[in-house]
Amino acid sequence: MAFSLQRSVLSKIDDLRESFIAAWARTDEIFAIVPRHDWAASPIVWRHPFIFYVGHLPAFSWNQICGAILNWKSFNPYFDDLFCRGIDPDVDTGECHWHPDVPDEWPSVADTLRYRDNVRGALLESVEASGRCGSTDIMAQRGRVFQLVLEHEFMHQETLMHMLQQLPLAKKRRPKVSPRYSFQRAQTSRSVLISAGKARLGAKFNDALFGWDNEFEEIIVDVPSFIIDSLPVSVGQFFEFVISGSYDNEIYWRPEDWRWKNLEKKYYPTHWMKQGEDWFFRAMFDIFPLEHVASWPVYVSLAEARAYARWAGKRLPTEAEFHRAAFYGSDGRESEYPWGSTSPTAQQGNLDFSAWSPMPVGSRPAGASRWGVMELIGNGWELTDTPFAPFPKFTAYIASYPDYSRDFFDGKHFVLKGASWATAADLVRPSFRNWYQAHYPYVFAKFRCVC
Repeated sequence: MAFSLQRSVLSKIDDLRESFIAAWARTDEIFAIVPRHDWAASPIVWRHPFIFYVGHLPAFSWNQICGAILNWKSFNPYFDDLFCRGIDPDVDTGECHWHPDVPDEWPSVADTLRYRDNVRGALLESVEASGRCGSTDIMAQRGRVFQLVLEHEFMHQETLMHMLQQLPLAKKRRPKVSPRYSFQRAQTSRSVLISAGKARLGAKFNDALFGWDNEFEEIIVDVPSFIIDSLPVSVGQFFEFVISGSYDNEIYWRPEDWRWKNLEKKYYPTHWMKQGEDWFFRAMFDIFPLEHVASWPVYVSLAEARAYARWAGKRLPTEAEFHRAAFYGSDGRESEYPWGSTSPTAQQGNLDFSAWSPMPVGSRPAGASRWGVMELIGNGWELTDTPFAPFPKFTAYIASYPDYSRDFFDGKHFVLKGASWATAADLVRPSFRNWYQAHYPYVFAKFRCVC
């Protein structure tokens, strides 16, 4: 019995080490897209340069595991602090939730990589040491702190892709696995009636192996009946909104969204380009005529999605409506995923870097919910018009990261659900909540309408 238990523990340790090594391999693949001499670039004004994130990922990992749980002595306290936290300014005012001391010059690439490698070595040692640390911290239980660090890495892999999307093509190298583009014709969207019923938001803390603080505690809500589009809005559909002149018509915009649009001088979505009378789409590594990607989901800000929905005589869904459409059926039963209980794969959704690109909407029919609503997970996060706010029994339970969610309960951030093509499969669970400001246009976020 003792031998079996020991073998089980060793197996978990090996699995965890492999998870870290696999996560770092993908992170390194993403950073390799940018030549090291360009890591000082900051293609999104609201984000630090690439070199910061090279140091941030190991710093966060060290601070959470080796520092907070194991109390190990740091080999570079300055880097632990310098790379501790990034920025998330108010895109309307430029004010930050916190004010980090940005150095006049970031550390060298060589020093930052040396720090990264030292931390990675320490993390592999920490996997086994954590079982002997005797910490009473709740994050030391059930391996929560390791999942926290892994999910943090996964989330930043996607935000790095947002930055890379904005980098000029000439400054990027293609990854080893080239994007698998598809330009097939999109399926026709239809209206799906979702009957009134219950929806579960969040999760029970004791039932979850890990979850971020904003996922707890679960609540059950009543959702009135509504009609939802079976497919997200495509590039071709949104182009009709733009080319008709409606994108530039104030009547379709909320006042605060209209002010933002004019301030930013936006005339079409962020990933689009116009040269004379010709329209183009800037993908991660290529530029295509817009009509070639007409079947892809359109990626826009919440402000732009609201305007389109009003133009269409509809609105955006709430977080509760998303859950009702995604995880329930006409029989009232709840499922772990829209398609059932099997873990997500490329068959159910375009996620986990399986294509490195958006795909035509509706191209993963195996991922449809029991109502027949397609693509609720994968191919782009789903925008909702629900402000990001705590559930009634919210607790900032991660003592070493108490402000993870709390800083963003400001009425300016809104909930996104689902996943994009650049979302790790580990993040796909019903309770996971993403959030962004209504005027932040760089997310791989699609939307659909309801009425």
